[in-house]
Amino acid sequence: MGILNVTSDSFFDGGKYQNSDAIAKRVDEIFSEGADIIDVGAFSSRPGSKMIDQKTERETLIPALSIIRKRYPDVIISVDTYRSAIAEFAVKEFGADIVNDITAGDGDPAMFETVAKLSVPYIMMHMQGTPDTMQNNPVYNNIALDIIKYFTGKVDKLRYLGVSDIIIDPGFGFGKTLEHNYELLSKLNSFAIFDLPVLVGVSRKSMISKVVDSDAENALSGTIAANTIALQNGADILRVHDVREAKDTVSVFEKYNSINR
Repeated sequence: MGILNVTSDSFFDGGKYQNSDAIAKRVDEIFSEGADIIDVGAFSSRPGSKMIDQKTERETLIPALSIIRKRYPDVIISVDTYRSAIAEFAVKEFGADIVNDITAGDGDPAMFETVAKLSVPYIMMHMQGTPDTMQNNPVYNNIALDIIKYFTGKVDKLRYLGVSDIIIDPGFGFGKTLEHNYELLSKLNSFAIFDLPVLVGVSRKSMISKVVDSDAENALSGTIAANTIALQNGADILRVHDVREAKDTVSVFEKYNSINR
């Protein structure tokens, strides 16, 4: 899954894709490097960020979705939003294929019913708190077990509503300390209990840059290492800024697995 942030303040690429030429160039890059999915987001969820209003989110998304559908009419688009109205708009007007919700329905009580009505796959992510508060002393008893309990109720409700295409995102970096993130990475295979695809998004996050004593711009090699561990521990989808490097990581991992089964 290649990331297209059309925001002004995302932690790594905020402000890079604010006009049509820049968006088109990024879209071409994502698919020329071999992405299977493009994830389009119009608001930043970095620690301390403030939520933008619905009108701004919609107006920011439209150019990006238009460009993608014009240039690549058959690709899989994931729309990164917690608002049910934006999800419905993106699916109905631009044929978005997946809804990616960082709040797992907590940000909009109508989201689950909307996803059920739209009949599209739904990515739900775990976050303790909100982007504005999530790094204010997050606490867990047992991080994997706590998140599994959280998702259990969500999965039950979605299935009751008829939603069967559910993807689990444990939410690396969202309401978790550095130690929480690596403990969660080590226990990623615990989420196999759901028998659902698991998405991992660690690309260039502070959990990488802090360990390699660098910044997001220089966190690619650490990201590759973390993605490799994630694949070893059961990740099915990698959400990344650097598609070619992630594809290479997957190719090597799959070759290794084919020999060592």
